[in-house]
Amino acid sequence: MSTAYDQSTMTIDERIAFGRAARERISRKGHGEWSPAPDRQDPVAFIEEQATTRVPELVPLRHGRMSTSAFAFFRGAALVMAADLASVPNSGLTVQLCGDAHLSNFGLFQSPERKLVFSVNDFDETLPGPFEWDVKRLAASIEIAGQSRGFPSTTTGPILLQTLRAYREAMASFAAHGHLDTWYIRLDIDGIQERWGAKAKAKETENMARLVTKAESKTRMKALAKLTEVVDGQLRFRSHPPLLVPFEDLAGESVEKAHDIVVGALESYRDTLSSDRRHLLGTYRFVQLARKVVGVGSVGTRCWLALFVGRDNDDPLFLQIKEAEASVLERFLDPCKYEQQGQRVVEGQRLMQASSDIFLGWERVPGTFAMDGRDHDYYMRQLWDGKGSAVVETMTPRTMGMYGEMCAWTLARAHARSGDPIAISAYLGNGDRFDRSITSFSRAYAAQNERDHQALCDAISSGRLPSMAEPV
Repeated sequence: MSTAYDQSTMTIDERIAFGRAARERISRKGHGEWSPAPDRQDPVAFIEEQATTRVPELVPLRHGRMSTSAFAFFRGAALVMAADLASVPNSGLTVQLCGDAHLSNFGLFQSPERKLVFSVNDFDETLPGPFEWDVKRLAASIEIAGQSRGFPSTTTGPILLQTLRAYREAMASFAAHGHLDTWYIRLDIDGIQERWGAKAKAKETENMARLVTKAESKTRMKALAKLTEVVDGQLRFRSHPPLLVPFEDLAGESVEKAHDIVVGALESYRDTLSSDRRHLLGTYRFVQLARKVVGVGSVGTRCWLALFVGRDNDDPLFLQIKEAEASVLERFLDPCKYEQQGQRVVEGQRLMQASSDIFLGWERVPGTFAMDGRDHDYYMRQLWDGKGSAVVETMTPRTMGMYGEMCAWTLARAHARSGDPIAISAYLGNGDRFDRSITSFSRAYAAQNERDHQALCDAISSGRLPSMAEPV
């Protein structure tokens, strides 16, 4: 990693010099020179390795979801790409990395002030590391998504250059801002309209309006209608295995003991919240727990929903309790400084996001609850609090270009909050050399991802990996 330095004690000129000196570690042109290492590990072996810590009956579903397309494989292959990125030199310009900054991990959500904001929305792999790792993952996801849409390289190339220019120019603007200005700035619906509304055609404006409407409707009340039912006057989770399973159906005779463990863990989790939010959570009564499958790469990790009620059954609160394993980046970068992986996720999210969920916190739960004898770390947040993501699989080239700019801007803002925007901007420079290099990298990596996806499909066909079709 980079030589330790304290930007608060350095002049602007010294920080600029530090950023330019980083080009000696890897030139901007050098980012485009990528090919698989001679000793590159079998990507399927990485997938098999991750399966060993996951819920066994859900592992085939993960494989099935990853096999559906090259883009779906990429979403679940953060560990594979981390190993590839670690095989080449890096800039040493450290930021808080998202760790999995692909197109589908950005989106809308409600801020505590009840305004829709746009930002990174997945932090399972967050860890400090070289800024370009996030940029390369975002760029590669655009190339792969574009190819999945049937776009030729003459189409994806300009989209990538558009995205990368947006990152570079945003970083330059943050380098010129005061630290507090950078900390407070965020991208909301009004800001999106101001920055991109004039460029949008009628169809794209219509699509954005639909996305906003969908996000605004994805609330706790929608979760109440979709995920629960009333049984003998009490709210209970519906059963739709394996996607949604009430805990009682999993725990059997140990349900009473497990219930006590859950209640105790939720009580301890409150200590990671501020006092006003502890008070608010204390006005709700815990009702039931269920296991819910989410995502692509996360399938098989332990993810629970906790249902609470407040004034009555029409005042629900849903907390997502999501397992936090060690970041896939950790074996290649400096070790995590937090004892609990849930805290790593929460602290990384608070650092990168302009606005975070009011119930974001963490806790370690004893292995007696997981019924496997191992303790597990979790982070907690609200479910469906106005969340919405663009459907990458249906994007037009123009939409993908504008969406790429939005993702790049918010990623640059997150990196500027956690790293040194002056040094990073100095490294990037004013021209498009870095942009063109990352575009070349993305094309090369998309080809590798295609081969890796085929290797996964072959492993499923041969019986090496179990696979399950998506339940109806």
